[in-house]
Amino acid sequence: MRIAIVNDMKMTVEMLRRVITASSHQVAWVAYDGAEAVEKCARDRPDLILMDLIMPVMDGAEATRLIMEKSPCAILIVTATVMGNASKVFEAMGFGALDVTKTPVMSPKTQTVDSKELMTKIDRIATLIRPVKQHTTKAQEFKEEISGLRPPLLLIGASTGGPKALVEVLSGLPAHSSFATLIIQHVDQDFSAGLADWLSKETGQVVKIAEAGMRPQAGLTLLAGRNDHLIMEKEGILNYTEDPIDNPYRPSVDVFFNSVAACWQKMQKDKGLAVLLTGMGADGAKGMKNLRDSGWHTIAQDQKSSVVFGMPKAAIALNAAKVILPLTEISKEIVDYFNRNHKV
Repeated sequence: MRIAIVNDMKMTVEMLRRVITASSHQVAWVAYDGAEAVEKCARDRPDLILMDLIMPVMDGAEATRLIMEKSPCAILIVTATVMGNASKVFEAMGFGALDVTKTPVMSPKTQTVDSKELMTKIDRIATLIRPVKQHTTKAQEFKEEISGLRPPLLLIGASTGGPKALVEVLSGLPAHSSFATLIIQHVDQDFSAGLADWLSKETGQVVKIAEAGMRPQAGLTLLAGRNDHLIMEKEGILNYTEDPIDNPYRPSVDVFFNSVAACWQKMQKDKGLAVLLTGMGADGAKGMKNLRDSGWHTIAQDQKSSVVFGMPKAAIALNAAKVILPLTEISKEIVDYFNRNHKV
């Protein structure tokens, strides 16, 4: 891949340059602030941008927003203070950044750089965008319950642009609902707890990390919190599994949706509601089709309001989405559905 570096620290730039050139990738260009990055990306769009957050002139979150609007491409946030700037991290991810990682650190003794985590993220992104490039241009690819004691279920899958979309949807839901919400957002486990806290503060909902052994609870939003896949097992108990190991989406929306379709209908006659929001790739489309065929109500975000119209598009193509809506109308559809069927 051709990778661009955006960072105001010359030492960090050179370190990242060394990491990239030591791999099978190449450096496309370097920018020392967000505004410069926006200009350079408009002239020469790389395959991936390593974007710092805190920079002069324009920060990384605003630069991400403008790049995704004008000349969209894959963006990986690389910053030394991830949790110290959690709001900026999730703001950037809401605008379309794919993932976040810590800036590699050089050992003062050996003068070597520990780049394993960074390269893992880069290789994962390369895997995710490669299949799309076979069929589309870069511009196209980025613009492209429950009765009894168990609460009804709301399932949400999201990826690129997901944090911002989740805030919009969750903010429009009742604070003390009679349904349980479970979210699969493509985000590294190192940042899932921060995302849960941020969503709680931004939306007023109670958002917690889903832990193995938990069951869905009314009024509680559970977020998948590991790099393994969240699944539902017997009696609605949540668990994590590394299988399928070769699935590049971690945690996977498809894996979770399929597990719910398999076990929930055995326990409950009533069905729930599944939503697929903005995201690159096709994760969640097959799982949503499985749910719809099982009698679930299903919603896909429309193209105009999606940061990346990949996952919803794939669901629509499979006829997995019963309803296609702009982001601003999804929460109303959710509330109306549960009011009609479960009286929230």
